[in-house]
Amino acid sequence: MSTSTSDAAEGTRMILRGWRYWIRPIVVLLYAAILLVALPLLVVDLVQDKAKPLTLAWFIAGIFVIVTIPISLWTILHHLIYFTQPELQKPIMRILWMVPIYAIDCWFAIKFPKLAIYFDTVRECYEAYVIYSFMVYLLNYLTREYELAGTLGNKPQRKHIFPFCCLPPWPMGGIFIQTCKRGVLQYTLIRPVTTIIALICELTNVYHEGDFSPRYAWLYIMIINNMSQIWAMYCLVLFYMATKEELKPISPVGKFVCVKMVVFASFWQGVAIAIVAEVVPLNKKWGWDTPQEFATGLQDLLICFEMFIAAVAHHYTFSYQPFVIVGHNIPWYRSIRSMFDVSDVRNDVTDHVKQVGNSVREARPPWKWRSNGISREVNEKTSLLLSPSSSDGEANVLGHQRSSNDFVSPEVLAPEEQNSDLKLKLEHCDLKVEKNSDSEN
Repeated sequence: MSTSTSDAAEGTRMILRGWRYWIRPIVVLLYAAILLVALPLLVVDLVQDKAKPLTLAWFIAGIFVIVTIPISLWTILHHLIYFTQPELQKPIMRILWMVPIYAIDCWFAIKFPKLAIYFDTVRECYEAYVIYSFMVYLLNYLTREYELAGTLGNKPQRKHIFPFCCLPPWPMGGIFIQTCKRGVLQYTLIRPVTTIIALICELTNVYHEGDFSPRYAWLYIMIINNMSQIWAMYCLVLFYMATKEELKPISPVGKFVCVKMVVFASFWQGVAIAIVAEVVPLNKKWGWDTPQEFATGLQDLLICFEMFIAAVAHHYTFSYQPFVIVGHNIPWYRSIRSMFDVSDVRNDVTDHVKQVGNSVREARPPWKWRSNGISREVNEKTSLLLSPSSSDGEANVLGHQRSSNDFVSPEVLAPEEQNSDLKLKLEHCDLKVEKNSDSEN
């Protein structure tokens, strides 16, 4: 009896070890079963509703969703199977999940226009998560291949570009890295907060999505989200411009375009549709009750179509092929657990909130934050750039191991900090000279 039990347990373990061989056919069969149920329901719903524009939009969007999801899931599945570089593939898979989440979310929002704001809440929060994950991906690659702060510190000063060309330049090195990172993180924090405020306003009937009237909350929340998103994307662009030579091996242009177009273009597309909906008269026979519902439905329909294009683009720009290592095997639960682990996001957002609080109390811009004469940006510990291969020592924001006694190179300090340190050294030398002259007398 014990022998048969042990044999069965060993057989189970063998099956689980070979999960990468049987997981693909199982996923294909499951999706085929879902299609056999979903497609007839779509057709029946279209026929019963006599192909009204709302139902027709739901049907067309459903076709695109049905085609889009397997493309994205296939790419994600292969990243799980060949999960050989967690520090790069973890943020990649977060970005890849954007397509199925957007597609399914918009599809249900078309079917239930009264609940669209609640579905869109999920999409908007994930949008901020995607921008954050892309920044993580770039930083993890750069800090693995380079001593990033030193590399940037040796480069000429990067000036700001339009529309922020009047801002003072950020010191190159660790301060530049941290300022760009925090510019992205603020959107990760602000977007969920404004989304919660929008939900509260909707429940109290003061939101009115798509209504540009200053009496309602949508206009103000839209402006706040727009400003926060522009700043996040600007910091991402500035960081890319400063590191584009180092990023060439991973072909960043296509990846950057994919993220920027989906996130940034979809926002302005929604604003443009809202303006058109206010001008074009609404026919109640279409199935929407208000111009705002029509604008939201049209936006969701376009996003379902655009997600099909995004899924194909992601399949090539965020391909699993560079990570394929023959013979490399990793337990299935470890890949899945790593994909859904969000502890790094929690740590970074918490750290960002603390630093914002410190900067408000000190009334200083982020690039002038200090702690005991050394930039706080250099000494703080953050999970965003924590190398997964690090096993001991303190991991700093520059992505490499450093003990507490290591010397901080001058290029990561702001010019005023370097001058103040030089003055302290000169004063110290003057005191020594005076003491020596007094002892001789």
